[in-house]
Amino acid sequence: MSVLNAIRDHVVEHHDGMLFDMVFAVGWVTIVSLLFETFDAPQLVYYGALAAGVVAYFGFVYSLKLAKEQ
Repeated sequence: MSVLNAIRDHVVEHHDGMLFDMVFAVGWVTIVSLLFETFDAPQLVYYGALAAGVVAYFGFVYSLKLAKEQ
């Protein structure tokens, strides 16, 4: 199996999850960027807010999983 076939198979198998991840990431970065363009804050706080997106993502996915189970 070639590398391209392996990549294609992976994308076909995980298409919905990858799309959800991309939409969440673009949304998070857009919201944080708009907030920090509006309010003048230090660059370090901006990076911290971007990094907080990782925690927000896993929290959102976990709560979505719990809601689907109920």
